[in-house]
Amino acid sequence: MSRGAPNEDVPTPRLIPLTGYVEHDLDDMRARAAAYLEAMRRRRTVRTFSDRPVPRDIIEACILAAGTAPSGANHQPWRFVAVSNSALKHEIRQAAEEEERAFYGGRAPSDWLEALAPLGTDAKKPFLERAPWLIVVFGESRAVMPDGSSRKNYYVTESVGIATGMLISALHLSGLATLTHTPSPMKFLNPILGRPDHERPFLVLVAGYPAPDARVPVIGKKALADIAEFRE
Repeated sequence: MSRGAPNEDVPTPRLIPLTGYVEHDLDDMRARAAAYLEAMRRRRTVRTFSDRPVPRDIIEACILAAGTAPSGANHQPWRFVAVSNSALKHEIRQAAEEEERAFYGGRAPSDWLEALAPLGTDAKKPFLERAPWLIVVFGESRAVMPDGSSRKNYYVTESVGIATGMLISALHLSGLATLTHTPSPMKFLNPILGRPDHERPFLVLVAGYPAPDARVPVIGKKALADIAEFRE
């Protein structure tokens, strides 16, 4: 087959009219953008959670929102495992703290520990048991099709990162606090949660209500000039 010739094995795209887009006038656009910015500026990472239960349907809606994220070839290479089972959360905490003790006890370089010091983190992770939900996010290097065959996924890290960001936003706007937890390595999560080897743990997202006495470190966020350039 010559270069540029059509591939008869490639299916013809099925295209439908765009119906979900809603245009707003400029004043409304500015108001919506400002309101979202203000809401997200109130978001803080929390390390002390209440054990108050959170209904499953709220978590389901937030995960479905994350599942609307764009992805490479629309393969949607993510798997969200939402854990509220106390025994499983205990097992995850035990395994995570084992890795964290190794991290803080010598595995981490000194400059990394210095960077973490203002946040007050250590090897103890009680939030992994106390918070009502742990959402473990996996990236799928390939998809297993119904007939047992495999299909490669593309831009997995980028796609899963976008979906996770949307999940954090959805949980925050629903009224829940979150914490992104990334013990290194995280491969212990696969056997605990019964996930196959072609799924790589991306992070553990802790979700729930903040504890009444929750405290957070004093931090700042970069100004627009420090994170963006405009070429007009």
